[in-house]
Amino acid sequence: MKAALMTAAGNSGVLQLQEVPQPTPKSTELLIRLVAAGVNPIDTKLRHRGTFYPQQMPAILGCDGAGIVEKVGADVRNFRPGDAVYFCYGGLGAHQGNYAEYNVVDERFVARKPSSITFAEAAAAPLVLITAWEALYERGRLEPREKVLIHAGAGGVGHVAIQLAKLKGAGVATTVSSQEKANFVKQLGADEIIFYQQTDFVQAALNWTNGEGVDLAFDTVGGETFDKTFPAVRMYGDIVTILEPPANTNWKIARNRNLRISLELMLTPMLQGITESSQHQAEILAQSATWMDEGKLKIHVSHKFSLAEAAKAHQLIENGSITGKIVLLIADE
Repeated sequence: MKAALMTAAGNSGVLQLQEVPQPTPKSTELLIRLVAAGVNPIDTKLRHRGTFYPQQMPAILGCDGAGIVEKVGADVRNFRPGDAVYFCYGGLGAHQGNYAEYNVVDERFVARKPSSITFAEAAAAPLVLITAWEALYERGRLEPREKVLIHAGAGGVGHVAIQLAKLKGAGVATTVSSQEKANFVKQLGADEIIFYQQTDFVQAALNWTNGEGVDLAFDTVGGETFDKTFPAVRMYGDIVTILEPPANTNWKIARNRNLRISLELMLTPMLQGITESSQHQAEILAQSATWMDEGKLKIHVSHKFSLAEAAKAHQLIENGSITGKIVLLIADE
């Protein structure tokens, strides 16, 4: 089979289209003919610095995949050949990723693809859906009628987080950099749009909440944005970040406001081999599929590339400021 193989750590040129052996499913695994693969910032970081398992090279990147079940292992119970599926599994260096024509995944970590969306949209969804779900619903414990500040609402995680927050019945403020992105997030349901390059987002959040601060802030940007957000959160409120807090973080305001700080890394089940958590993430995808088929949740794909153009996809992500998601199209839909 063909795969975009990461031959070494380095720039995007290390991604080379090559022939590699097709994997064989074990007893509880599905052989999936991949139609599309999502491209995420984690892919570019691993390509640049090396995977979590540097001794296992070369590697195939790509955590997100969507495709059609080609073959099932002897003990598979819930899927059969021909089923359309989507999932987030592999691509960290230990298990093969999805920049390839085929992959094998344990049936417990897979969900049925929403019937109303394309394979490209399905492949773009898993990592950002699970990240936003866990951050808002599980780490941040978001409740109806609460107010949440979501940084970079037009981005991959951000545009899904806005919709999940609205589905919970929360009010949403979000930061954007352009009128085009403002129009985009408004269509997703954002209640308060903050042009962070022209406006102090903390003051804007305080004005929106009558000086109290938001119940929950979701940081998808990291760096100095993390601790700059502390005063925008109400006393005893929550802030969740998907990035590692900088070493020079000033925690004083967070401490004085008794903020609850949560870290969100949806890759933990894969990295730590926690089967139950990987199964839970598949359940998140199953529920999200229902909402997508009901028209309550949408995934925005801004760019599509062929498998041979994986390097171009990485370059685009590294250039920054992407609206929605980027996808590799591997086969005809």
